[in-house]
Amino acid sequence: MLIKDSLKRKKIDSMGLKTHLALVSVPMLLLLVCWEGLLNINATFSLAFIAVIYLIGYGLSYNFHQRRLNRLWKHLQQVIHLNNTTFELVHIANQYPDEGEFLNALLAKALNSIDAAEMGSIIKVNNDTEELYFESAIGIDIEKLKKINLKLKESFQYRFTKGRCDRVVVINNMANINAHSTLEPTDQQALLMTPEAPIKSTLSSPIHIDGKLYGMLNLDSAKLKAFSHYDRNLAAVLTHEAANAIALYQKSRQISHLANFDSLTQLYNRQRFEAGEQEWQINSDLGSYLVILDLDNLKAINDTMGHQAGDKALQGLAAALKQQWHLKHLVARYGGDEFIALCHGPLGQIEDDLKQIRRTLAEQYACEIASEDQNADVKVEFSVGIAKYCGDWNKCFKAADDYMYQNKRLNRQD
Repeated sequence: MLIKDSLKRKKIDSMGLKTHLALVSVPMLLLLVCWEGLLNINATFSLAFIAVIYLIGYGLSYNFHQRRLNRLWKHLQQVIHLNNTTFELVHIANQYPDEGEFLNALLAKALNSIDAAEMGSIIKVNNDTEELYFESAIGIDIEKLKKINLKLKESFQYRFTKGRCDRVVVINNMANINAHSTLEPTDQQALLMTPEAPIKSTLSSPIHIDGKLYGMLNLDSAKLKAFSHYDRNLAAVLTHEAANAIALYQKSRQISHLANFDSLTQLYNRQRFEAGEQEWQINSDLGSYLVILDLDNLKAINDTMGHQAGDKALQGLAAALKQQWHLKHLVARYGGDEFIALCHGPLGQIEDDLKQIRRTLAEQYACEIASEDQNADVKVEFSVGIAKYCGDWNKCFKAADDYMYQNKRLNRQD
């Protein structure tokens, strides 16, 4: 959706009514004041006087024109700066572990780009419930902001654009505008007083991604009438670039997720595990161990209950591994019915964890099957092989794999 402002009309600056009046009225006023005197003097002096009036008018025009050129040059520099900073953010997007941290970096760039902005926030919109929630804030206590109950229809952006949310809105006196909102008095007070200095002016610009309202960028100041028409136009450029940066960030995260995670279990895939193994730090005191796990009866589950039940068995083991190890160790689905983990010791702790994983898998999967099929009596178990990891991957993997198959043969005999 296009943001309706002067930028979309291919204008980044314009002369106000006061400027036009000054350029027209000053020379005319001088002529009117001196008109009677001009009639009583000779023609040469009259022409000279008119020339002086013309030069004054020309000087005013030149002065205003030069000031506008300076503003346009400054604007161009800031737009280039915005493009560079958003490009930089997108380029290093993978360094941000979640979208919230990325938005914090984006908001910091926005505050540095508009001189009048002293603090600000990014508000996201839940398009299903039309609820607003504060995702990022600088200079304002984000935890207090998150306690405010705010609907899209209660926002300045919605109210001043009659629900279209298609242009930059500038609020010159927040206290007066806020007093006429439908927010609870406590929420009104929180919006104004949460920052160290009370907010008196706000510039709110909508962020649209793929045709939908993603959220709003709010830039705030403790001064009355802090934001100009020029700031509003600059904010329009900023939010356009911000929307592109957020969209590219989301796509890069999706690509990264698809490249590094198994789609069925949401554990790391083999590629991501092998990359993590190269960076693994061996703990000389506790030791490091490679653990290979293989579901014993996946084929039987698929044959007797269908592949959906088999998928649930794989997801059940993955969930048990996540619950026990995901935050501490490097865990992945290595392929098919095989899972793998690099763990810090001691060995006794790893063996205790495996016992807990077996119990969790048996309890959770049994409950799921029982709720769907009262007659089902299928156990989900796994074989495991463990080998001490000393940095020699091939040797360690072969040892753990051999132990795992020995364990599988013993389980079949039982």
